[in-house]
Amino acid sequence: MSSPERPAQTPPPAPPADDLGFDLPQPAAMTRTRGLAIGVGLAVALGAAFAAAYLPRRSARAALEESVRAAEGAAPRVVVVSPQPVSSDRALVLPGSIQPLEETVVYPRVSGYVRKWSVDIGDKVEEGQILAEIDTPELDQELAQARAQLVQANAGLVQAQANRDLSRSSVQRYEQLVPAGVAPQEELEQRQGQAHVAEASVTVARAAITAQQANIQRILDLKKFAKIAAPFAGTVTSRTIDRGALVTAGNGTPLFRIAATDPVRVFVGVPQDVAPSVRVDAPAKVTVREFAGQPFQGTIARTAGALDAATRTMNTEVRVPNPDGRLLAGMYAEVALTLPTPHRVLEIPATALYNDAKGLRVAVVDPGSKIRFAPITVERDTGATIHVSTGLDGSERIVKLASAELTDGMAVEVLK
Repeated sequence: MSSPERPAQTPPPAPPADDLGFDLPQPAAMTRTRGLAIGVGLAVALGAAFAAAYLPRRSARAALEESVRAAEGAAPRVVVVSPQPVSSDRALVLPGSIQPLEETVVYPRVSGYVRKWSVDIGDKVEEGQILAEIDTPELDQELAQARAQLVQANAGLVQAQANRDLSRSSVQRYEQLVPAGVAPQEELEQRQGQAHVAEASVTVARAAITAQQANIQRILDLKKFAKIAAPFAGTVTSRTIDRGALVTAGNGTPLFRIAATDPVRVFVGVPQDVAPSVRVDAPAKVTVREFAGQPFQGTIARTAGALDAATRTMNTEVRVPNPDGRLLAGMYAEVALTLPTPHRVLEIPATALYNDAKGLRVAVVDPGSKIRFAPITVERDTGATIHVSTGLDGSERIVKLASAELTDGMAVEVLK
């Protein structure tokens, strides 16, 4: 059986030829060729970018490493400053208490009843001004009795003088009778003794009169205290009596309290470290919070001259004029004192200070450009600067910026 006849296959068309007679590549071949070209281009571009980015960085890093290696072998560079002398005056603010210049409590000197009082708290009084009057009935009776006793004493003196005169006359008669033998000698002696007694009686009578006169004067002096007078000019700060009140001399009951408040005294405790610098007549500035910090100018009036054993401070009195009475006794105040420091003070930057286990120090560059550390004593820290009291003489070159890398004996390069 014969096989079915297969249809005739048409050969594929021949690839087109260009005008020069060359065969053109097929589309698939063209795609592969184009992709290869793009890949090669990208590789070249990436390589160029890598070379442009990496190679300079590598070169810079190598240069940096080279400079670091060079720096590690070089001396550290430092900036130095010289200590500068500062004013030796030290401003010190201390708490203080305002007290009156004088203050006293007025007590009764005589017993009696208050007839009237003339002043009250807050009143200004002058020295000797009458504050109150006291009725003294018992004292009045004592005065009347003393005057009566004086009259009696005067009468006793007259009687004693009469007896004395009589005794004298009797002695004179017997002095004439005894020589004539009319009277015995014993009688004359008796009359003479009586005359001596009469003379002594006159002396006693005179002394009694003097005593009564002194008693009367004492009572009259006490009567003067029935009028209570101000001992000095000031302000009445307390009144504890009313009309009709019974007051007794010596029982400790006060009548008035008076304070002199112009000027006032402000007491402050000056610490031990600055107490030797306090000088009498030096200026002081007093401020009170209630007056919004308004300063009141005063002067140092006196010092205790010794430290209090409990507080180690020296009590100091500042006097402040107070003509308008604005400063009240008992107020709390702040006293600003400007005190000279007894030693030289140098100022350095706060950044130069080392504060570690070895204490407070600064790094000093010696003439050989080597570091040495100098211990110092800080007088005051202002924040930006340090005031140094000991450890420096002012000729040193101080490293301005403290660094932990600096060690004792290290060579450094000083930047100009």
